Amino acid sequence: MSAGRGGVIDVLVADDQAAVRAGLVLILGAAPDVRVVGEAADGARAVELAGELRPDVVLMDVRMPRLDGIEATRRISAFTDVLVLTTFDMDEYVFGALRAGAAGFLLKDVDADRLVEAVRTVAAGEGIIAPQVTRRLIGAFAARPAAPAEVPGLAELTPREREVFACLGEGLSNGQIAARLAMAETTTKTHVSRILGKLGFASRVQAAILAQETAVTGLSGLDPHMGSSGTV
Repeated sequence: MSAGRGGVIDVLVADDQAAVRAGLVLILGAAPDVRVVGEAADGARAVELAGELRPDVVLMDVRMPRLDGIEATRRISAFTDVLVLTTFDMDEYVFGALRAGAAGFLLKDVDADRLVEAVRTVAAGEGIIAPQVTRRLIGAFAARPAAPAEVPGLAELTPREREVFACLGEGLSNGQIAARLAMAETTTKTHVSRILGKLGFASRVQAAILAQETAVTGLSGLDPHMGSSGTV
């Protein structure tokens, strides 16, 4: 999802702790290209505000009253990019959030500059995952049996889309895919969008996971060496 009017990224902050929300608003508000358009103290309110405000990115906590962040993500990821930001890196939260369509998963120990950059990354249509989570994802895939070759929607991908799909599984950004496959970045974005549509996914992270599970790219994994987080 691209940035809002004038290149400004509209963000909705969802966290049940008022002090945390205030801190996030302060951090995001210091960036000239980011604007906080709303705050939610629970998942249900986050879903309501996301529908009303249509922000470019929702910064989502996991443990919240009324409706948890994973279910809230599932309800809004089809029309708004969600960046999960939580204290908890338990597998059930990581896999739950990504399967729900989250475009990214970061821990709250991320520093302010990298958090703002992560918001920009997600708003640009990329995915981002904390490095410690990335390594565990790779380990989890390596330990699992290979997924069936026949996956709904996979057979519908064109040869070029399969190449892009394989690159997603390697954790490459749109720019990196464009350079590798000698195509324009706008063309890459179009291919990614079509791949997600055919596979019925809300985020490229889901496609990257499927690419690894189906051994289209082998177990090369998401790149754990990209600063404090891996870009997908």
